[in-house]
This record gives sequence, structure tokens and C-alpha cells, in this order.
Amino acid sequence: MLTRDILKRTIANLPGSFMIDELIEQLLFIEKVEEGLKQSEEGKTISNEVVKSRIEKWSS
Repeated sequence: MLTRDILKRTIANLPGSFMIDELIEQLLFIEKVEEGLKQSEEGKTISNEVVKSRIEKWSS
């Protein structure tokens, strides 16, 4: 979940003039990274071997 503080920092890091799409893109990126970190902390990860196996199946 995003906080008001994260939103403020994200806006502060954007140029003086920006498209709303840029802000949304930044916020979505931050949210996805935080979600991934939470999943990692909870042990909800998969090994490199499993990932490689899945990629091989998709590539076939």
C-alpha cells in the first residue's frame, strides 16, 4: 500500500512539469517493488532453477 509520504516524495522527484502518466507509472513501480519485497520477506519466492525451467517451457 502506498502512503501519503511516498506519494509526496515521488511527486517531489518529478520535474516541474510532467504528464500524469509519468506519476502513475512511478507509483505503480514503487507499489510492485514493495509488494515483491513483502512476498520475499514472507518466503513467497521461487528458486532460480524453477524460473529457468518455466522459461524453457515458455520458449519451446
